[in-house]
Amino acid sequence: MAEPNSERRLFGTDGIRGVANRHPMTAEMALALGRSVAEHFRQRGKRCRIVIGKDTRLSGYMFESALEAGIVSAGADVMLVGPLPTPAIAFITSSMRADAGVVISASHNPFQDNGIKIFGPDGFKLADDIELEIERRIVNPEPLTPGLEPRIGKAVRLDDAEGRYVQFIKHTFPKDRTLDGMRIVVDCANGAAYRAAPQVFEELGAEVSALAVEPDGRNINDDCGALHPEKAAVEVRRTKAAIGIALDGDADRVILTDEHGEIVDGDSILAILGTRFIAQGKLRGNTVVSTVMSNLGLERALAAKQGKLLRTAVGDRYVVEAMREGGYVFGGEQSGHIVFLEESTTGDGLLAALQVLSVMVQEGRSLSDLAKLMTRYPQVLLNFPVARKLPIDSLPAVQAAIAKVEKTLGHEGRVLVRYSGTEAKARVMIEGTDENTIRAYAEDIAECLRKALAQT
Repeated sequence: MAEPNSERRLFGTDGIRGVANRHPMTAEMALALGRSVAEHFRQRGKRCRIVIGKDTRLSGYMFESALEAGIVSAGADVMLVGPLPTPAIAFITSSMRADAGVVISASHNPFQDNGIKIFGPDGFKLADDIELEIERRIVNPEPLTPGLEPRIGKAVRLDDAEGRYVQFIKHTFPKDRTLDGMRIVVDCANGAAYRAAPQVFEELGAEVSALAVEPDGRNINDDCGALHPEKAAVEVRRTKAAIGIALDGDADRVILTDEHGEIVDGDSILAILGTRFIAQGKLRGNTVVSTVMSNLGLERALAAKQGKLLRTAVGDRYVVEAMREGGYVFGGEQSGHIVFLEESTTGDGLLAALQVLSVMVQEGRSLSDLAKLMTRYPQVLLNFPVARKLPIDSLPAVQAAIAKVEKTLGHEGRVLVRYSGTEAKARVMIEGTDENTIRAYAEDIAECLRKALAQT
């Protein structure tokens, strides 16, 4: 399955992202972007208000200031919320009836990277055509209107933004249930949720062991969080906790560990919650939305409960787009982005963790017991750098190699060959019943792709 095509040059599958102080992640670009966003959302005769939030990485200060300057220079107002999870910024944008929200974060990437993503007034990420229009305004900026009174906006700091989000998240947990006495480990990745996450679980009654809650601007995602759930797993075993909750740098995704320290990823979370929602009649067409990367085991687990899995391109924005187009309310990614459209507009790690905890409390079952409903198929994923990204379907030898493996696997496996949407890499993913066999298949296809790209 190919990635969605676009004329966009700055925006990728999840906003603009790159190494701080290198194009496109420069202060100059952020200044121009801020002005362009303000001009796009400004309405005649109405004051435009834009929320700016960030994670904890060092370069956030630079981009926050540059975006603020660009926005106010275009006559719009800024509401600064400081370090806050990405889903919280989407929530604040919508609840404050702002015209747009801007998140400064590179999510799970190391501190050297940073990114900028934009939410519309409804709290949803922007469509491709709107991002393209914002890019065009950067290339061909509108002249600033001269006059006796310059058109300049103002900036204010929204001091209670975190408290608003904490209250919202707590209210998604059923009032007839409690976490009293439950021991929980939460790894905040030294990121945006380092204050909010422990507070949420503690106020619901849990005994919380908090990890990676001392951000210094450089240690975000550093050997901690959703990319390294083994850290939470060790603490779960040490403290005999019921669950480990590992968030990424902007807390829009989560990876869980059960009471034995075993990993419970996004696919397992989708299976646990999806099957319950199906039984409760909450899902249109009994459908869960995920990406082409989700394990075949998820598809089988849902089918056993008369459910369906609708697959999209990789990226939570494409999951959300498919959900909104089809009227579906639940979906997510293997990587831990879990989306509940009736409560939120984007992936929310805290919300997902609370929903799983709610099931554990209601049914009186351990996480390891709940996770048994999904039998995971072996999955091999190979990533390797590429100098260019020629369309996969334009490479006959690669297409032939893929077709051969697909024919061999039949209904007991899948093949996915694609390029990364955020890096200069190719990815070959194969699922099947025997890991050694599918690894050999993946290596053959990867080598075929390398040769094809070198010869073309």
